[in-house]
Amino acid sequence: MLLPPIPWLHLLLSLSLSLSLAIQLALSQSFIYNTFKPFHPSNLTTNGITTITNNGILQLTNVSSRQIGRGFYPDPIRFKNPNTQTALSFSTAFVFSIVPKHPKLGGHGLAFTISPTKDFIGAQHSQYLGLVNVTHNGNTSNHLFAVEFDTVQDLDFFDINDNHVGVNINGMKSVNSTKSGFFIDGNVTKQDLCLHCGKKIQAWVDYDGDHHQLNITLSLFSNKPTTPIMSVKVDLSSVFQDFMYVGFSSSTGLLASSHYVFGWSFNMTGYAQSLDLDKFPSLKPLEKNKQGFVIRFAASMFLAISVMIISGVFYVKKKFRNIEVVEDWELDLGPNPYNYKVLKEATKGFNDQQLLGFGGSGKVYKGVLADSKTEIAVKRISEQSKQGQKEFLSEVSTIGRLRHRNLVQLLGWSRNKGELLLIYDYMANGSLDKYIHSGNTPNMILSWEQRFNIIKDVSNGLLYLHEEWEQTVLHRDIKAGNVLLDSQLKGKLGDFGLAKLYEHGSNPTTTKVVGTLGYLAPELTRTGKPTTRSDMYAYGALLLEVVCGRKPIELKASPEELILVDWVWDKWREGRLLEVVDSRLKGEFNEVEVMVVLKVGLMCSSDEHSCRPSIRQVIRYLEGEVSLPKSFGQSCAEI
Repeated sequence: MLLPPIPWLHLLLSLSLSLSLAIQLALSQSFIYNTFKPFHPSNLTTNGITTITNNGILQLTNVSSRQIGRGFYPDPIRFKNPNTQTALSFSTAFVFSIVPKHPKLGGHGLAFTISPTKDFIGAQHSQYLGLVNVTHNGNTSNHLFAVEFDTVQDLDFFDINDNHVGVNINGMKSVNSTKSGFFIDGNVTKQDLCLHCGKKIQAWVDYDGDHHQLNITLSLFSNKPTTPIMSVKVDLSSVFQDFMYVGFSSSTGLLASSHYVFGWSFNMTGYAQSLDLDKFPSLKPLEKNKQGFVIRFAASMFLAISVMIISGVFYVKKKFRNIEVVEDWELDLGPNPYNYKVLKEATKGFNDQQLLGFGGSGKVYKGVLADSKTEIAVKRISEQSKQGQKEFLSEVSTIGRLRHRNLVQLLGWSRNKGELLLIYDYMANGSLDKYIHSGNTPNMILSWEQRFNIIKDVSNGLLYLHEEWEQTVLHRDIKAGNVLLDSQLKGKLGDFGLAKLYEHGSNPTTTKVVGTLGYLAPELTRTGKPTTRSDMYAYGALLLEVVCGRKPIELKASPEELILVDWVWDKWREGRLLEVVDSRLKGEFNEVEVMVVLKVGLMCSSDEHSCRPSIRQVIRYLEGEVSLPKSFGQSCAEI
């Protein structure tokens, strides 16, 4: 005899089946982006400087310095089994490309990331990839998993090289890493793969939650190799929270790269769907599109420009052939240019033994005028250097009219057919960089008192350029190599070949980005507009260089010291700022003065141009007329 069914058993069975189905649905989440659509509701959540291009590429960063960019799937995903609290399996595939601003110098990398947040408040750029900061790096409370594609070696994190893939848990020190590469099926030899060479690279990250096995595979092709470049045993159960976000984070330092993601697929129950590299757009059309307007405009103006060029050629030839033709800038310098034969005799026929130095536009020779025995420096500009001719006219039209004790004095000029020459006061002790980077060469180590006086000399010269002359003069190439020292080691700012003038209170126009790597303000790559604040950034780099005895970018240094300003910022945050002082001083310096100069250098190195002090403010700090702010930081939000 059958017993009648018990209603509550049916209810329990029904609930059990429903719960099981719900769990399976929750655990089976997957998605694929064969392209990214700007402003689409189902698109990624982006922050920082990340953009989505018109042809559907996720651009995490551009070549702007010290920036962060992220792109994350908008909804949280369950990463732990609700019954066992163990990490679930997952699989992802994506195609990326890294294009550096400067060939062979990556900056800094990108990371596939699984995190409890999409915001990363307080995370830092550069070697931290926008994931953590120096304080929270390595904390187990971060619950962070990342696979980094790193293009800068950082010895603090024990990076193996500047072209590696690493598995990171809760911080930037990889638990396992390997040199970037890939395998071709049937070949046991690992192929080298440059991460920052602009190629489309496909990556697969597969995790088996049951066996705690993580595999990472790379390839330049659509087909997935059977052999991963890294296979790691790791239990992520303690790392993952129940729900996590997945996405990408990237950052730049002083060295910068554009980091792109072309497509992305993800799956929680099985392998990620395949992506086809051939279907993704090329970066070259992307760059061409940006220049499309310029090309069309140039084409429409071709005839007019051609006429102008032809006319200009005849005009320039006439001027340079006829020494009697007087230019406006010649009147500014005075009616008596130097005689070429006199200069040739003074420099012993431009003998190499008289050579003081050389640059891209020409060579500089020491000379002695026969009649007055006056020592001079003669800059001989190469006939083949078009840039040198531009710099010649720039110097004539700027420094030729400037008069200040802390600026190198231009005495005159000369022309001989197509050859151009500039004549300056001779600076007996050469350029500052020779002393700052002389190693332990005897008689080449400047004392702190000498360094501090040179800093104040340069500051006074820059004040004259920015505020005291009839127009604002932007130097645009402030660096130790352009600070000259006279016989008494007084500092004078020189080399005005890149200088620009504009009226006080007006805005400078957009121009080609010029200057020296390590001294370039980050906003210049975005706006192209030089300002007094971009000059102040270079000035700040100079201050740090003088105090630390290190170049702004020291390629032979350890990664944490590669970029001087970042290293000094780190020491400031750690409360160990005096550790950056040039060891050759052997502790013999005025601690108060050193701290003032270092802090002013950091203030001038702010990523936000509006946060940098003016040169007049700086001089008041250096002279002790006003106190420095009690707190300040690398961005405006911190100041």
